[in-house]
Amino acid sequence: MSQRNPAISKGVDWVMFWLYLLLVGIGLISIFSVTYRDGDSVLQTFLGFKTDYSKQFYFFIVALVIGMFILLTDSKFFTATANIWYAAGMLLLLLVFPFHTAVKGTESIIRIGGFNLQPAELMKVFVNMALAKFLSRVETDFSRPRSQLIAAAIVVVPALITIAQKETGLALVFFSFFLVMFREGLPPGYLIIGFSLAVLVVATLVLDKDVLAIILTAIAAGAIYLLRKQVRRHRSVLFVIVAIWVGCVGVQRFVVPFLFTKVLAKHQVERIFSLIGKENPYAALNTVEGEEEVTPAKKKDTDYNVRQSKIAIGSGGAVGRGFLKGTQTRFDFVPEQRTDFIFCTIGEGFGFVGSTIVLGIYLFLLLRIVMIAERQRSVFSRCYAYGVASVFFFHIAINICMTIGLAPVIGIPLPLISYGGTSLLSFSIMLFILIRLDADRQMVLR
Repeated sequence: MSQRNPAISKGVDWVMFWLYLLLVGIGLISIFSVTYRDGDSVLQTFLGFKTDYSKQFYFFIVALVIGMFILLTDSKFFTATANIWYAAGMLLLLLVFPFHTAVKGTESIIRIGGFNLQPAELMKVFVNMALAKFLSRVETDFSRPRSQLIAAAIVVVPALITIAQKETGLALVFFSFFLVMFREGLPPGYLIIGFSLAVLVVATLVLDKDVLAIILTAIAAGAIYLLRKQVRRHRSVLFVIVAIWVGCVGVQRFVVPFLFTKVLAKHQVERIFSLIGKENPYAALNTVEGEEEVTPAKKKDTDYNVRQSKIAIGSGGAVGRGFLKGTQTRFDFVPEQRTDFIFCTIGEGFGFVGSTIVLGIYLFLLLRIVMIAERQRSVFSRCYAYGVASVFFFHIAINICMTIGLAPVIGIPLPLISYGGTSLLSFSIMLFILIRLDADRQMVLR
């Protein structure tokens, strides 16, 4: 095969390619199992571009064609045009505001004919390329705060724009690129700060605000007492402790309420508080014009999706009910069972064994990507590969935890399996670029 077409097959990691085909195949089977209607012609519905599995099949064909073009492209093209793609992606992201179509609460979609384009999905690829380009520059000294701020801006700016388009879940994916930065030398102190802020936000949701304020004050007083010798010698130590205390109280009193009343959608807030078993204290504040008020009766159903998903997965048992024999997913008891909750379709149809096999394939894929990243001679290729691994890991972990009730429902698709044309294209492009870069790993790309 390599003799017939050496330009496309030489150096290609075929293990990665077959893993890609396997996951897309599982996705097509899963989408088919919940949307196929008895009596329909399988061949006609697959080729008719009217059913979801038919559309996903054609998206896959398009993704393969794009993938073949990528494999025929010189690897230097991606380093040379990374910033151009990023700029084009930002322009496309901004065009969403005047030309968007509201779909299921999100305003991040542009409808082109019968196709819904979500620029934020494609932006993951462009951010990965731009970040890898910046980190691989000879003049980039990532130990300097200026370089760290520029790298953070490359990631955070499109995330903030995506949040403004009411796509908070997808915006969180961009923060997975910070894992790439840590791999390339970002000080662990930032990770500690980020983890501490996450703990503070959770504590704000779980504890009474006055109780938490007292706890924070006690911690600050304890720190001053333990560091009293240093405080006497250097007053700046006291200033730092007081500043941290003021910052923590400010997050508790102002930042978290703002986040839960102005940033997150009402249904997202309800699901978060339902997950921790508490009533939403901001219910009267985060109702905006045009949205239906959440009544006490409706609050009980904020976790409806998750409950039905758990029932579907549990009903699958050890080996599943069988292909096309599910009840929860076949009869639409689980909302979005072909998109965000597609893992419960696998769980019901193929049980614990099938779910474990799918997770095993994902684990193998992630390990393969990391292995590919570590064998790169090029900084650009290594950073890009770790970006791919970070995005895939975030999507897989959050989606499955969301499906089984361990994370709030934030609308994160399962890579290569969930229904969605833009999602499938973005993940496919991301992987094919990685395969192309790896094929030329003996070259040092800048």
